[in-house]
Amino acid sequence: MIRINLLGVDRTKAARKGPAFDVGQQLTLLCSLILVVAALGIGWWYWSLNGEATRIEAEIAAAQREQARLASLLTEVTQFEAQRAQLQQRVRLIEQLRAGQSVPVQLLDHVSRSVPEMLWLTDMDQTGEALTIQGRSTTLMAVSRLVGSLGSSDLLLKPIEIVATQVEPVPAGAGQATLDVIHITVCAYITKL
Repeated sequence: MIRINLLGVDRTKAARKGPAFDVGQQLTLLCSLILVVAALGIGWWYWSLNGEATRIEAEIAAAQREQARLASLLTEVTQFEAQRAQLQQRVRLIEQLRAGQSVPVQLLDHVSRSVPEMLWLTDMDQTGEALTIQGRSTTLMAVSRLVGSLGSSDLLLKPIEIVATQVEPVPAGAGQATLDVIHITVCAYITKL
């Protein structure tokens, strides 16, 4: 069989060749591809930056909430520190007062603890180193306890002297016997001022 090509072109070669683009079309296609890839890259970059901005804004909001919480804690801490400093100052003042507590205060404290039942102090006078105590009692035993208790202190020199005693009968109620009240004066000397 004989074949005759009337077209003048070999069909086998033309079919294999594919569409032919000239240089201008190829350049246009290449630039279009570059523009599409660039647009996709810019779109992806914008999307990632937008996501990053959202994440950073969320972190900023969380940091601001934390800052507000810590600011309130900081004010509480400063208030507590101020209270602590004030309490420490009070404690130092109390310790200074205790350390500098004078002998008359210590002496008055000791005398007040030394007063037994059934004895009442009416006067206490300090002149220099001499201490004079006056009081009343219903029993001689209470007077003896007062002198013994006063003698147990290092603030007073021993012996503690009962300078004067005077018994005064006080009438009791109707039908009752009279009650004897003993007026006492005790004298002691203070060891240190």
